[in-house]
Amino acid sequence: MKVRSIVPLAALLLAACVSTEPKGPETSPEDAAKVNLQLGAQYLQRGDLALARDKLKKAVDLDPKLIGAQLTLALVYERAGEPDMAYKHYREAVRLAPDDANVLNSYGGYLCRRDEREEGLTYFEKAAKTPFYRNPQTAWSNAGVCARGIPDAERAEAFFRLALAKDPRYPEALLQMADLSLANGNALASRAFLQRYEAVAPWGPDSLWLAVRVEQTLGDRGAASDYARRLRAEYPESREARLLESGGGR
Repeated sequence: MKVRSIVPLAALLLAACVSTEPKGPETSPEDAAKVNLQLGAQYLQRGDLALARDKLKKAVDLDPKLIGAQLTLALVYERAGEPDMAYKHYREAVRLAPDDANVLNSYGGYLCRRDEREEGLTYFEKAAKTPFYRNPQTAWSNAGVCARGIPDAERAEAFFRLALAKDPRYPEALLQMADLSLANGNALASRAFLQRYEAVAPWGPDSLWLAVRVEQTLGDRGAASDYARRLRAEYPESREARLLESGGGR
């Protein structure tokens, strides 16, 4: 399985948006900024980086303290290949909300994507330990993904287990532990984690491809064939299906 990327910002960014429309000429700058944030996030989802940037820059101009706008604009610049501008807006979000777990988690992800992994891990750990954070399992799991990229399998496993201690049903950590277990030569543990994953999340191309390799390693040709058949049928255009057809899954 290709190691998954750190959990994306989409849910956070859209949660920061509002659905209200301007009420007229007396609309406050703060309300107008929120509307522009909503529009910018929508354009980002559609892949229109230019329009997203324009709306988000307007949102930031109207309300520089709107954290969601700072984070979303940072992501737009990151995707557009403008790292200096991305860094500027991520740092501004951290300055505005130094104890906000979502901001810390987002900035940790940015640092890991820049291959500044040790620093990124410090932000994930700070996010996970923030009082009243409802989703510490997300930050711990992101830390595990980041640590795998160092690579530091031992620390990655420790982070994934911290995620599962917070939420034993957290799909990303279960799938990562399944992949890590297979990489460490423990196919039986990998199968067990996949069974737990299957109970809480739908199969995707990455999990099916992992299941193929796990069952091949364990010598269960029938199960491997079944997973391979599903991968071909359900995700024929996926990277994993191409790997399968190249001979890796036979």
